[in-house]
Amino acid sequence: GWVSPMCQYSCDPDDAPGVPNDWHLMHLGSFAAGGAALILTEAAAVTADGRISPRDAGIYTSEQAAAWERITSFVHRHGSAEAKIGVQLAHAGRKASTWWPFSGRHGSVPESDGGWATVGPSPLAFDGYAEPAAMSGEDIEGVIRDFAAAAVRAVDAGFDTIEIHGAHGYLLHQFQSPLINTRSDSWGGTEAGRNCLMLAVVDAVRAVIPDSMPLLLRISASDWAAGGVDLPASVRLAREAAEHGVD
Repeated sequence: GWVSPMCQYSCDPDDAPGVPNDWHLMHLGSFAAGGAALILTEAAAVTADGRISPRDAGIYTSEQAAAWERITSFVHRHGSAEAKIGVQLAHAGRKASTWWPFSGRHGSVPESDGGWATVGPSPLAFDGYAEPAAMSGEDIEGVIRDFAAAAVRAVDAGFDTIEIHGAHGYLLHQFQSPLINTRSDSWGGTEAGRNCLMLAVVDAVRAVIPDSMPLLLRISASDWAAGGVDLPASVRLAREAAEHGVD
């Protein structure tokens, strides 16, 4: 069986932001010891401002990659003969810099408490969160490069597969959804434009990982809201993603 990504909100935000630690080794390693065939990590942010919360994991530094390598090595040593582990690459966009579930608070973390300014396709806030800054074309190209750089770190850290997080209202899904993406440039305006970032990230990641490495893409099949992403649109996206190298 597969173990799906589960955010742990357990990184040390002060001394080792974004660095997986003993908790993550125990959490993920226990599934390997129990015989899971494939384990997927929690969302690992490709930039510091892409973390869901200050306590979330990342893979945007060499220190973080080295900590992940400790975990992949454990899985390969102590799991079943065929045990595999994959990393979920993510950027939370306008849903970043939020309080973690057991903090007792809700909404955006202010900069005075270790939070940061967020970004998105348009300056539209998620309910109860701070308003994000609309990303420039340069910002968008930078995020694509960040996904590719994170994929290189993931391969070097010993991961067997990569899942791109394009679901759950995070950045790539924000660009996909007409309810959130109100841009009129090439990164919005039409279904093809709204899907452009998702597919550009797929292309960038596919280009830097081994041909033999499976590439996964997680999407939310429906926004469950009038005028949002629906099942036919997701079917079209899935078919196009496959042509771009998603397995």
